[in-house]
Amino acid sequence: MPIVKGKKDKTQGKQQQPTNNQKLPTNETSSQESQTPFVRPPSPENKLPLPVTDRHELDGILSGPAPVAFTGVIGRLHSGTPNIHRTSSRQGSARYNISRNREIQKLPLLKDCSPNNREELLIQKIQQCCVIFDFNRDPLSDLKYKEVKRAALNELVDFVTHNRGVITEPIYPEAVQMFVQNASRALPPSTNPSGAEFDPEEDEPALEPSWPHLQIVYEFFLRFLESQDFQPGIAKKFIDQKFVGQLLELFDSEDPRERDFLKTTLHRIYGKFLGLRAHIRKQISNIFYRFIYETERHNGVAELLEILGSIINGFALPLKDEHKTFLLRVLIPLHKVKSLSCYHPQLAYCVVQFLEKDPSLTEPVVIGLLKFWPKVHSPKEVMFLNELEEILDVMEPVEFVKVMQQLFKQISRCISSPHFQVAERALYYWSNDYIMSLVGDNPQMLFPVILPALLKHSKQHWNKTILGLIYNALKIFAEMNQKLFDECSIKFKEEMEQEPKTLKEREDAWNAIEKLALQSPHVTKLSSPQNVFKQNMLPHLSPISHEGTENNTTELPSMDEIGDQASEPTQEGITSSKGHKLLRRKSYLPMDADTANALQQYNPHDTGLTPSSEN
Repeated sequence: MPIVKGKKDKTQGKQQQPTNNQKLPTNETSSQESQTPFVRPPSPENKLPLPVTDRHELDGILSGPAPVAFTGVIGRLHSGTPNIHRTSSRQGSARYNISRNREIQKLPLLKDCSPNNREELLIQKIQQCCVIFDFNRDPLSDLKYKEVKRAALNELVDFVTHNRGVITEPIYPEAVQMFVQNASRALPPSTNPSGAEFDPEEDEPALEPSWPHLQIVYEFFLRFLESQDFQPGIAKKFIDQKFVGQLLELFDSEDPRERDFLKTTLHRIYGKFLGLRAHIRKQISNIFYRFIYETERHNGVAELLEILGSIINGFALPLKDEHKTFLLRVLIPLHKVKSLSCYHPQLAYCVVQFLEKDPSLTEPVVIGLLKFWPKVHSPKEVMFLNELEEILDVMEPVEFVKVMQQLFKQISRCISSPHFQVAERALYYWSNDYIMSLVGDNPQMLFPVILPALLKHSKQHWNKTILGLIYNALKIFAEMNQKLFDECSIKFKEEMEQEPKTLKEREDAWNAIEKLALQSPHVTKLSSPQNVFKQNMLPHLSPISHEGTENNTTELPSMDEIGDQASEPTQEGITSSKGHKLLRRKSYLPMDADTANALQQYNPHDTGLTPSSEN
């Protein structure tokens, strides 16, 4: 950066006023400059750091040259700093230990090497790929050597994929060490520390700057694990609990492409190393405990739940107490986190898998969901209704009887919700044949719970779509059991007629209590505005008339009205839980062009996970 030196005025020790891009030096600096002799600038590797107040640096990431003109010794020392390209702080992802000696030489190709020297050359290439380059502070540095490493990594992937008998015992420690050197790092502070859910219109994922090398490293290690020559008995010396711990820490990476590779890699390790299975499950539980009760922020919850979905699918029967505890103390409390929408499909899949394995868990699961049922978060309530329908689809009739009262009281409250999406989602339950068969087996218990909510809103709901769905549900219940439907309708009408009288009795009781309270000798000691109001104004207020409400009872719809206004509900946006497929959360394309191109060019390695059989 060019240095603008201040010109001295006639008065000694004073400098000219700085321009717009200059900063006025302090008096202390000026006095030091006048007395300090010229010092030769040090070599580039021994440069003095900039003053803290003049540093344009955040967390080790330079955002560009500082718009400050330094004078004196500091200015002369700073003048030798090259103006290099910096990445934006949005992509300044992780802290790497950059290798000092990065001048690597291109080695001969493995396919041209003799079989006797192939193992030695393979080890040399793997060791060469342990060199770490700077993609963050100075992405344009060492371009020649970065390309040498990239070509070596691609050659390793191709060699391990298409050749047999090449993974010998000396290769295992080198391959694991190379993966640890490249992937294991300190992740940066989150760009979303509050843990709020991902907003595709406002947020964009922070992509890893070193992904051109890191992607091939993940690809090589995955091919290494999936190779037919891979022997877990030898690899277990190097792929141990410490390695798994480092791998799980990387799941908090903000780059969705890296989490996709990590998901597949951890699943392969879980399938091949039986001794690590319990440790992996325990560590995932610890991550979830911290996520639920401490931070409420973690980027890899959806990927970890997707791995668990395939693990749960392979559990042997009967289920161990450890697995039941995991369901009730980890998976169910995960429903209360505010960022539930980021991982709810995977979470619902895991819960349904447990219930398919052991139907006796239905009652504690349903009670747990009702315990964490959202009160004022309507989108979250719709997610709960979606999951509840999937649970009902796999629920045994014997288990349904245990929870039907509590369950349908909550569904009735959802039908009465003023939010039309919640009421609409609850009313779609009556289009599910299996749910209606469960209701048809227990009409005496469920009709009195469901029908009051339907009848109450059949005339007064503000949304026409909801009114149509309510009439459709009334028609279904009337056709199911006409006699019981009429009995419940008459009982509801009587309750509505008694409601004004009940309200008047309640209000009279409260007025009597207030009058008795005002007659107390201690009431004058309480000089609050509320007591003054009650003393002066309450005796002059006329009682509320209930004549209008007594004569205006809720009219119930007739059968002809129900038949005319009932319509078939449209299932737009409601997917049936029959044949449910595990879905993975996809990252939305952000507005940033570089990020959008990087995500478009990335092809996910694996679209699904195969179940791991559990002994």
